[in-house]
Amino acid sequence: MAMIIDGKQLAADTRVQIAEQVRALKSRGIVPGLAVILVGDDPASHSYVRMKEQDCEEVGIASFDHRRSAGITQDELNALIDSCNEDHAVHGILVQLPLPSHLDEEAALARISAEKDVDGLHPMNLGSLVRGIEAPRACTPWGVMKMLERYSVELEGKRAVVIGRSSIVGKPQALMLLESNATVTVCHSRTVDLPGICREADILIAAVGRPKMIDADYVKPGAVVIDVGINRTAEGMVGDVDFAAVEPLASAITPVPGGVGPMTRAMLLANTVAAASRST
Repeated sequence: MAMIIDGKQLAADTRVQIAEQVRALKSRGIVPGLAVILVGDDPASHSYVRMKEQDCEEVGIASFDHRRSAGITQDELNALIDSCNEDHAVHGILVQLPLPSHLDEEAALARISAEKDVDGLHPMNLGSLVRGIEAPRACTPWGVMKMLERYSVELEGKRAVVIGRSSIVGKPQALMLLESNATVTVCHSRTVDLPGICREADILIAAVGRPKMIDADYVKPGAVVIDVGINRTAEGMVGDVDFAAVEPLASAITPVPGGVGPMTRAMLLANTVAAASRST
């Protein structure tokens, strides 16, 4: 029976630590502030932003809510980002993705001041990760690393397989695993014999966005399985991993919900507090 990696509890513990850091900053007259820019009416994005705002309230971070209609132009979005960049009360800026199709996501992310990029997705910060330079880290893969650390998962010399090559999860995840001296393989839709490669993994991280794609054929007995997927289906929210099929094989596994998702939000708070600390 696999150990269940409880991201919800770990995130709660992390928020307690962050609240202490916020109190220390406030004692010095610094109130960490997070600006959230939400464009359009995507229900999942609205739900996620509500949870992030609740997290901010819990730990004492000031939350600045900027909601705009799906018809906003690129120039209007740029102007909004610029105003947040210039606002000294704002230490972190989050542009909720995805944006409507007529807007340039890459341009929006690059418009954010690198110092206020609490999603860790600015080209400069991703470049710093490649170079091994301290900078804001992409929240989801950093959250995964914190989970592996908390549950004492050995990475040095181990074989890690990441399924997915996005700039939000897959690529930064692979780089963070390399920093911890794992031997890393990144797989994707063109990978030949994907199940066979996955069965070589000591640590298997799925970030593909396909409900229950990863079944027992992909998992080596005793592997640690991290499910980054969040898929809304008729049966509710499910991950990329077929939990019922994989859990008997794995040594440890994350559930969906209650696994990686809460840690992603916790790392957003951590990046915001770190940005506020650097602003002094």
